[in-house]
Amino acid sequence: MSNLAYDDAPAVEPASESEIAAMAELRPVPRISIQAFCETEGVAGPIERAGSDRRMAKTHLKVHMGGIATAIDFYHSAQTPNLIIVESRDDPRQLIARLGELAEVCDPSSKVVVVGHYNDVWLYRELIRFGISEYVVAPVSMADILSVISSIFVDPAAEPLGRSVAFIGAKGGVGSSTLAHNVAWTVSSLFSSEVVVADLDLAFGTANINFDQDPAQGIAEAVFSPERIDEVYLDRLLAQCAERLSLLAAPSMLDRTYDFEADAFLQIIDVAQRTAPFLVLDVPHVWSGWAKSVLMQADDVVITATPELANLRNAKNLVDTLKKLRPNDGPPRLVINQAGIPRRPEISPEDFAEPLGLEPMAVIPFDPALFGNAANNGRMLGETDANHAVVRTIGDIAHVLTGRAEIKSKKRPGLSDLIARLKLRK
Repeated sequence: MSNLAYDDAPAVEPASESEIAAMAELRPVPRISIQAFCETEGVAGPIERAGSDRRMAKTHLKVHMGGIATAIDFYHSAQTPNLIIVESRDDPRQLIARLGELAEVCDPSSKVVVVGHYNDVWLYRELIRFGISEYVVAPVSMADILSVISSIFVDPAAEPLGRSVAFIGAKGGVGSSTLAHNVAWTVSSLFSSEVVVADLDLAFGTANINFDQDPAQGIAEAVFSPERIDEVYLDRLLAQCAERLSLLAAPSMLDRTYDFEADAFLQIIDVAQRTAPFLVLDVPHVWSGWAKSVLMQADDVVITATPELANLRNAKNLVDTLKKLRPNDGPPRLVINQAGIPRRPEISPEDFAEPLGLEPMAVIPFDPALFGNAANNGRMLGETDANHAVVRTIGDIAHVLTGRAEIKSKKRPGLSDLIARLKLRK
């Protein structure tokens, strides 16, 4: 079973960069049951790894060792699932005959994918004519398996899902929410793109203050009435903050406790991703089942930290945990905030990033006047001072998170810089 059963799962080998790139555009697979019957570990391994991917979180996957013969024996007394994956090393004509026997014990509505060891055009045509959904030639990768399952069960005509980015602070008060809100505003204004901000800190959320909003309804109504959540209902709960920016606000009240199940926000996120191309998830500094699920399911995660020891320890724990929870995604992003506070001993950005194994996406300097004025007036930094260096940095972050740019490592001045300057003088 793939369904968020990660605590007791064995360590999963991280995906390669090519696999991560191949899977980046795949949509989540719907709630289906899958059973695989494999003859070799080389096929069973990628299928098991695919089952641990976040895009398969809703599926129920079981891998059996043994090929078509094992499947035939199994389905003599068991109901067939939505999808059967079988591996066979039989020659083409023997494979066709064995699949005929399998068809006799399978429900006609079950889809079948065959992983074979013969790259044969005649075999492929015969299998498709026979009603097989797909034929894949071994060796296969995890990306191959996910792509095949997605092509069968995800409607190609469906609207593309919006990209979700979760922001979380390595410690309370590091400015994660401020960064999340300003990145959302920047994406909406810079790229003329629809953006939804979801404030998941129901007790102490600040998005309504930062955007100078006081909506009567918000995310609490959605999370406490999951049976009502659809695009129409969600649209009624959204507050308009700017021309292309909408807010799913937190009540920021203590009139009730906010204890949720692990999947409490996943339906809201699914619906929100269908309403806008960019979804910002403002995750509070907590570690709970639901926070873990949100971070695990997001397309991208941004960790905000200030350059001191407790933040480094917490950031290291977050990075290590997220890499285990998201083995088939890129590592989380790092933003170092409030750098350069006068007379405060700090860890340099290089020394902070080195144990995390990450290149900081940005280093934002301490500027109490800019941030204080924006916060007190319920305005974004770009509205307060559009030409400020910090505003340009947030614009760079927006480019990276929307896929319009990549992080560029900044080299320290050295011999090459000296030579370049001397050439310019000539």
